[in-house]
Amino acid sequence: MRFLILSDIHANITALDAALAAVQDRWERVLCLGDIVDYGPDPNEVTSRVKALAPIIIRGNHDKAVAGLSSLDDFNPVAKISARWTREQLRPENLDYIAQLPAGPLSADSLTLVHGAYHDEDEYVFVPGQAMGGLVDSPSTVTFFGHTHYQGGFSYRAGQIGVIQLKPEPGSNFAALRLAPDTRYLLNPGSIGQPRDGDPRAALAIADLDHDVIEFWRVPYDIGAVQQRMRAAGLPASLIDRIGLGR
Repeated sequence: MRFLILSDIHANITALDAALAAVQDRWERVLCLGDIVDYGPDPNEVTSRVKALAPIIIRGNHDKAVAGLSSLDDFNPVAKISARWTREQLRPENLDYIAQLPAGPLSADSLTLVHGAYHDEDEYVFVPGQAMGGLVDSPSTVTFFGHTHYQGGFSYRAGQIGVIQLKPEPGSNFAALRLAPDTRYLLNPGSIGQPRDGDPRAALAIADLDHDVIEFWRVPYDIGAVQQRMRAAGLPASLIDRIGLGR
């Protein structure tokens, strides 16, 4: 089975469509790690596109906030403005879809999905110490997480944690990680709509479980067109600038 892993789309339909076009016919089922809305200018378009993919999906912290399932008190002022704007834009049927998304962890086939940390969907996993819960306590050898917008992850074998940082070589769309025996993995496909690891291209992953390979993809898209729609919507300038910087 080949799974397409999407995370942190953040209402960016241009990035999502470019990513889907790049991996057309290379996957059989979609897994989504949440945060499909907020920050970007296209909440209805992205929600409708995600629904059409019929994914196995969990919610993210921005999905919760936009749906009114959590407080905006922990959001910074820019994030609050964006979340309120997104809530006002969403059509009722799309808001209902966002509101019913389940919390992780969620197991699908031999994989487990979480949005943030394994034990707390709102916590970030940046360093090895934060990864221990997902590496040790998950029921699956391979667990996927999002939330940080950083592509890569962690491995665990014989009491040792490794940090995984893969980038496609020049001229290639993806870098491949071969899963090693007796090793557990906590992997982040990166963000489709708002990468923060210094590479503004849309990030995603494909898990080829038949061959024990994870492909980490980067796909260019028309960032300027998205920024133009964000300006027209009156979204904060800092959000507009950051998608061009990948930070």
